Amino acid sequence: MTPDYRQTALWLQDRLPAVPHVAVILGTGLNDLADSCEVLCQIPYSEIPGFVSSTAPSHRGNLILAKLEGRQVLFLQGRFHYYEGYPVSAVVFPVRTLAALGVKNLVVTNAAGSLREDFVPGSIAMLSDHINFMGVNPLIGPNDDSLGERFPSLNEPYDPEYRKICAGLAKALNIQLHEGIYIAVAGPSLETRAECAAFADWGADLVGMSTVPEVIAARHAGLRTVAFSIVTNYSNLFHAQAHSQEEIRHNAAQASGKLRCLISGLVKILTEP
Repeated sequence: MTPDYRQTALWLQDRLPAVPHVAVILGTGLNDLADSCEVLCQIPYSEIPGFVSSTAPSHRGNLILAKLEGRQVLFLQGRFHYYEGYPVSAVVFPVRTLAALGVKNLVVTNAAGSLREDFVPGSIAMLSDHINFMGVNPLIGPNDDSLGERFPSLNEPYDPEYRKICAGLAKALNIQLHEGIYIAVAGPSLETRAECAAFADWGADLVGMSTVPEVIAARHAGLRTVAFSIVTNYSNLFHAQAHSQEEIRHNAAQASGKLRCLISGLVKILTEP
């Protein structure tokens, strides 16, 4: 039987002391962002109806209600990936649950490989657009008209107003913030040099294995979205060494403090009375 995210939302409403308007999905190497906050409530994914298990390295699998700089926010400490063998409906189930809960804004983070030499490992890039090269779309199948229309527009998947706010915050905080196009692949094998060259020719600046299904589902449901990639490695356009998960997590940790400052500033603005 297909899980019902509305029932899951009701289940969570009974257990969460509050439902903030902002939620943040924490990607690879970024789970510690939630640990640095005042935790008000923590629920393991294993207890939440309809949530599957997060098996990716460093994805802890908790839904956390926390205070970030005095403002309440929901953290998804880890995500589900298509490469884990789950249907794409399971990958976006948490996002649809957030929409049913009444969350209005979604901040998505990920670890990504760089397709540009000036996007150095350890830097942060805000997404301006994306290319879906995963071979799947979370909207395939019967449409839930209560969530959104059959053919949602993705002309601005990443909210222009929020991107402008984040650019201003980065400037004020003296944080270098790139802006670029993210291409999502199915994974889990990392990309070949030929694939990276093709992606760069298409106009992609970053490559990863997540984010796009969640953003499509969020925009379908009317959530305003902004997304950040921590550049964790150069793609093999620029070197001949094999990548490692240790390298990726190390570089993610190096930039997580700066990303926390950006997200904190954004949350504060989005939750102003």
